[in-house]
Amino acid sequence: MIDVPFPALITALAILLVISGFFSVAETAMMAANRHRLRHRAKSGERGARLALDLLAKTEKLLGVILLFNNLINAAAATLVSVIAIELFGEEEWVLGAGTLVVTFLILIFSEITPKVVGAANADRLAPAVSFALAPLLRLFHPVVWFVNLFVGALLGLTRLRPKTGGEALRMSPEELRTLVLEAGNFIPRKHQSILLNLFDLEGITVEDVMVPRAAMEALDLAESVDDIRQRLATSYHTRLPAFDRELDNVVGILHQRRLLPALLADELDKATLRAKLVAPYFIPAATPIYEQLHFFQESRERIGLVVDEYGEILGLVTLEDIIEELIGKFTTSAPAAGGEIAWTADGSALIEGGRTLRELNRKLGLQLPVDGPKTLNGLILDHFRDIPEAGVSVKIADVPMEIVQTQDRMVKTVRLFRPLP
Repeated sequence: MIDVPFPALITALAILLVISGFFSVAETAMMAANRHRLRHRAKSGERGARLALDLLAKTEKLLGVILLFNNLINAAAATLVSVIAIELFGEEEWVLGAGTLVVTFLILIFSEITPKVVGAANADRLAPAVSFALAPLLRLFHPVVWFVNLFVGALLGLTRLRPKTGGEALRMSPEELRTLVLEAGNFIPRKHQSILLNLFDLEGITVEDVMVPRAAMEALDLAESVDDIRQRLATSYHTRLPAFDRELDNVVGILHQRRLLPALLADELDKATLRAKLVAPYFIPAATPIYEQLHFFQESRERIGLVVDEYGEILGLVTLEDIIEELIGKFTTSAPAAGGEIAWTADGSALIEGGRTLRELNRKLGLQLPVDGPKTLNGLILDHFRDIPEAGVSVKIADVPMEIVQTQDRMVKTVRLFRPLP
């Protein structure tokens, strides 16, 4: 038996534990590193990030080389502790048992738990650094790793648990991306975060959700007198108006008011001139997703469309601005805001017009009113009662207490909402 000095045995054990700790740090840091952040750093020219991504693309080989060395070193450390124990206490029966307990404790503290905590807490910083050591080790011991992975691959094949490739591992669902944006609130300005979150909802929102309802549409009736039409044009806040003949479903065209300026200035406006300035109306099925409609507006170079149901009846009107506002919020315009600002007052209530959309109320008041049925507050209340309630009636829908303040013309005109209890 080779006589090795006791201090040398202790030094060798310490070195083995440090090396084992390094591989534990490397394993945890590589597996916990944010691949999207590594990809960004790699595109910025950081060599360590590129190496880390290359290694992560070969997960089986990466884990193979790390665990190969880690297990070899841990086994060597266990043997060395046994030698040290025998050197100190002799070949008693209890010595090997005690040595096993001691080496388990040392490996747990110095080679497993502490290094893994360090690696997990600093994964993005350590992963590129440890890649400089892991990459040459993988190349040098590739035959050994390849041989071990033959058995690993066979076992994975039998259990049908094939690992995901690098590209598949980086894919994220819309829900995961949404969570990522929400958790990055400290790094993304609040307005930008709101726009990004709105983008995730585009596929689930139709033009019916954002349109101006039929009852709130401003339109020209060509059956009216020229003076009445002139007065309506003078008080309109819109540059484009649908024009119909007696019945709103009988839309003749869309009027761009600037085309009438010469006739108005020359005081030569008549119905023939008015009809000549109309352009063909653009109709949109109510179930069209607003993302697709935005694309259709771009292709057809339109800015306004009439929303129709499956029977061809007009439900409302949607503009390019309506869709953009759904993404970035309301514009500040000279047009009067219907019903005023939507916000909770000091007493925890809000006076709301019945024509307000449920999506807008949910967004501005932080509510969870259902949006898969009626689109407006009036529609929600009528659908709940199956009747037109009288003023003074109270109801609770989706945990939101409501009081009917005013009903008029077979609809709920004004409602007082109360902030739900937490």
